[in-house]
Amino acid sequence: MAQLFFRYSTMNAGKSIEVLKVAYNYEERGKNVLVMTSGKDNRFGRGIVKSRIGMQRDALPVDDDTNILSAYMEAESKKHIDCVLVDEAQFLKKHHVEELVEIVDSCECPVICYGLKNDFRNELFEGSHYLLIYADKIEEIKTICWCGRKATMVARVADGKIVRSGEQIVIGGNEMYVSLCRKHYNDGRLSDDTDTDRNQPAFAVKTAKALKIQDEKQLKAGPKPVKMKKK
Repeated sequence: MAQLFFRYSTMNAGKSIEVLKVAYNYEERGKNVLVMTSGKDNRFGRGIVKSRIGMQRDALPVDDDTNILSAYMEAESKKHIDCVLVDEAQFLKKHHVEELVEIVDSCECPVICYGLKNDFRNELFEGSHYLLIYADKIEEIKTICWCGRKATMVARVADGKIVRSGEQIVIGGNEMYVSLCRKHYNDGRLSDDTDTDRNQPAFAVKTAKALKIQDEKQLKAGPKPVKMKKK
């Protein structure tokens, strides 16, 4: 039976590389996947899923007015789709999630969504909110804070300090967002250096190197298996 999966994490936990690995895993076995990503995230070009270690592939961009069910039916009319993969799922609208539910329940096609759960203010994104409601299975992709604890919060950083107000959606990468544990998110500490004038660029470079190593280990480990429906 097909299911809707929501695999969430904080920033820089390897969500995009998981999308790429699962897609490869299906295609290696002669299966077809439909990969989607948010049209809002254009850091690497529109409709591109790209990991921090450089792997990438084209994807169908999803805008606020995109009908995902119609896009799926169009793709299905050309070739059978065995799985739908959605990156940056936090940016989905309620109707997008409902359309994904319809793909699972009526078309019996598994859908796996990857995205953030909470934003830099520790509020749920719209897409994450409805995925938490509708998903059959909810799984956490873990990463760590600088202190070694599990990171559960996303901090927006400007001029070396945590920003706690502003627009919910501002696209950025390691230069703007840092994953922290709850304690250090609440304390506002970005490193073990207690100096408020700490060198944020140096910290960001150190963090990026650690995350790249984490991604490479994750790539070697391979993707989680997903049960495929029998035809």
